[in-house]
Amino acid sequence: MIRAGLMILALAGVAAAQDMAEGHGALLRGLDKIAGTSIDLPLEVGQTLAFGQLQVTLKECRYPADDPSSNAFALLTIVDNAQNAQIFSGWMIADSPALSALDHQRYDVWVIRCKSD
Repeated sequence: MIRAGLMILALAGVAAAQDMAEGHGALLRGLDKIAGTSIDLPLEVGQTLAFGQLQVTLKECRYPADDPSSNAFALLTIVDNAQNAQIFSGWMIADSPALSALDHQRYDVWVIRCKSD
């Protein structure tokens, strides 16, 4: 509950300070902590991509309209197929990955940037 409140405050603060634009996709990065490998995950809005035993769905990606490369806010849903359970649903912020992070024993996923072109 506290994390959700902090996320709302962070998004509200950024939105109040600058105009946001919507990207048509996002670049995420996935890390397999056991294998020690990382991979870039390019997604379009509405697309679901498999990463190991995870299914990652991008619902929305926003970025500062005046500086597309400065930060990204991605609305994601992540399902663990092995557990048959949704393990993450919410906004991830590129500049603050620990604020709303995926909590999984094997995999890590974070936002790199939105696709604006």
